[in-house]
This record gives sequence, structure tokens and C-alpha cells, in this order.
Amino acid sequence: MSGTAPDRLAVEAFLAAPGPLLDVRTPAEFAQGHIPGALNLPLFDDAGRAEVGTLYKGQGRQAAVLRGLALVGPRLEAMGAELTRRAAASPGAPLRLLCWRGGMRSASVAWLAAQLDLPAVLMEGGYKAYRRWVLAQFERPWPLRLLGGRTGTGKTDLLLALAECGVAVVDLEGLAHHRGSSFGALGLPPQPSSEHYENRLALALRGLEGAPEIWLEAESVQVGRCRIPAGLWRQMKAAPALAVQRPLEHRLAQLVRIYGVQDPQELAEATRRIARRLGPQRTAAALEAIAARDWTAACRQMLDYYDRCYDHDLSAHTSQPVELGELSAEAAAQLLLQRGLVAGSR
Repeated sequence: MSGTAPDRLAVEAFLAAPGPLLDVRTPAEFAQGHIPGALNLPLFDDAGRAEVGTLYKGQGRQAAVLRGLALVGPRLEAMGAELTRRAAASPGAPLRLLCWRGGMRSASVAWLAAQLDLPAVLMEGGYKAYRRWVLAQFERPWPLRLLGGRTGTGKTDLLLALAECGVAVVDLEGLAHHRGSSFGALGLPPQPSSEHYENRLALALRGLEGAPEIWLEAESVQVGRCRIPAGLWRQMKAAPALAVQRPLEHRLAQLVRIYGVQDPQELAEATRRIARRLGPQRTAAALEAIAARDWTAACRQMLDYYDRCYDHDLSAHTSQPVELGELSAEAAAQLLLQRGLVAGSR
């Protein structure tokens, strides 16, 4: 096996293949964006890659390769042990390896795997080819449907309940780790980069290929610091929408459930970030309510502002209102299915 070059697979075939997915780029490259589910096994650290790259440009390939060997040599045993461990977790399946262009780094790790009699496949064109594939997904036509509604109507919970019923759903906020407002990051993990958000969205859409409808929440183009890709955003703006309606008290209770458990100081800071839009009186009232732990009063101050923003955005989009009263997310999902407003199991 050690003398056989590893197979190189196109993006779709590589993604569909079994086996551990190992990204051998640097930690910084991996953090910026990677294939969801991949593990980082860097051939070089960030400084090492920069040094080798500088040598390549200044002194040529041979000098760069020699320096690369010096940097990697002491780590070969540990890397080989990690490859063996990953392969043992998926008996019979090849290691799937990629780097930036599918060049020397992934080929070098494939060589090491071959010395250990471990089968490996490479992604043709590497992560750069994967990124082209990702962006192309957003230009494909998708059967999008939007779920809208004012703040506190429980749109995300309803979408997740619909997904449990077999409806095709992409959770834009869940993939972004953000609820979409000034308060949206509270209590959630750090957001991915916009690049990695695109990676996650593309795979989510790919997993729903063939569904009669794909439901998303009606969002603004920014979900926190993550940006919805332009091709998908254009399709969202043209998609039909349902506008969920709930009583005010129900909406307030929903917001208190989410934000009443957050750090009051972080709530106050988020309020100050939108002070200019809230206005001085409403900002002062909200901050006073937060200081008093009166979450209902604090949320009431926010709702007027967010309702006006939502109504303004809705005016540019045709939507069908649907009154859900006090129904739980699960009961509301069943109602939408029974009324034929949402297509059933995919």
C-alpha cells in the first residue's frame, strides 16, 4: 500500500464517503472555516506555515520542503499515532484528508498514513474547492418558505417542532448561535465566522435536497455577526411567508423565559447598545426594570421598538397571517400541518 498514491475525490464524492474527516491545515485556517464535522490535525502550526510560505516565495520549493521536514519531523510519531487512533474508530473506512488546495500538506499526511497501512483519500482541490461548492449551493433554486412573526411569538421553537414532525427546516439562528437581536448572543456559544456559517448552511441545505418545502425563519440579512449568503438571501426575499400571531402577554412570557435567566449586567449592556433607537425615555425605563429584576417590564419596553422594526420589514414582504393563540410549539406545529399550511414529512 505504501507505494500507491491515494485516490482524489471531487467534493460531493468526498463528502459522501465514509471515514474520519481530518483537516490538516493550521489551527487559524481551521478556525476561520472548515467542513462541519471535520477534526483538525494540523501538519504545521500557524507560525510554521508562515515560515515555510515565506521560504517558498523567497528561496524556492526545495528550501521550503527542507524546512517543512525539520518542523514536522519531531511530530511524525504523534501524528502517526493520531491517524491510527482515528482509523481504528472507523474500521475499514479510509481517512479523508484535506488541506487548502489538496496539495503537499494533505499528500504528506496521506504518505504517512500509507506507511502505517492506513487507507486514505484526498479532496481534489482541497478546502478551496469546497468553498466554491459551498457558494454554488446558494445559487441553486430552493423551495423556500419563511416563518415570520413579531418578537416573542416563538418562531424558532415552532420551526424546531415542525422539524420533529419531519418538515424540512433550516435553523438560521441555531447555526449562527444567535437569536438575531441586540440581545441575541446572550447565553449562547460564540458565533462562527461568516465563512463557517456559510459552510454550515450549505450542508444543511444539501441534507434537505428533494424536500417539497424548506422552512426558514424570516430574518434580517445579519444574524448577529453572521451574514446570510447573497444567493440565499435573494431567494428568501422572494419566498412566501407565514406570519405567526400571538397575544402580547404570551409574547412577554416567552421573552421572560429566554432572557430572565441571563446576566442582568449583560442585558443592560445590550440595552445600551440600542439606546439611540429605543430613545432616552424607553432606555431609562428598561434599565430601571432590569436593575429591579422586573423582566416583564423590561421586555415590554423592548417590544414596542422591535414590533415597529418587524412591521416595517414585513411591509415589503407578502405574508399570510396565522393566529396561534396560546398553543404550545408542538400543538401549533400540528395545527399548521392539519391546515395544510406546511407540507408534511419529507
